Amino acid sequence: MPKPIFLIGYMGSGKTTLAKKLANKLALPFIDTDDEIVKEVGMSITEYFQQHGEEKFRALERLQLQKTANQEVIVSTGGGSPCFFDNMQWMNENGISVYLQMSTKSLFDRLSQSKPNKRPILIGKTEQELFDFIDEKLIEREPFYRQAHLVIDHMNTSVEELIVLLQKQL
Repeated sequence: MPKPIFLIGYMGSGKTTLAKKLANKLALPFIDTDDEIVKEVGMSITEYFQQHGEEKFRALERLQLQKTANQEVIVSTGGGSPCFFDNMQWMNENGISVYLQMSTKSLFDRLSQSKPNKRPILIGKTEQELFDFIDEKLIEREPFYRQAHLVIDHMNTSVEELIVLLQKQL
């Protein structure tokens, strides 16, 4: 039975970029759960969050994950997806999960270069506040992320190396 491959990790860890490269190399479809939600609701994630709250957003996010069941696809998940409901367990039971592990410093370096309109949660934070925010969230989410089938050092793992690791999981 075909299985999705789920890329998980903190915001800015490169899930979407790596998922696209992986999908291209493996000739598989690519799905970004956030993009799918935006298409479905007709507004940005930020707007949806503001109008309907986190609880409704997380429920939508869960539905998007579950739509990938029994599909051979590469899925880029939202950074918080593994931390809500039983999403991490569901991904592990229905596919292969890959945690793109990065240090707080690496994530900070990437996110401080981000366009604020793309990541509104970062707006108005000083460098120290941003670093502390990333560090705090990463500590909170790490126990979920580390349940992944594969934990890779995203800064030092190529797409080709990831493919070899994935083949061992299949």
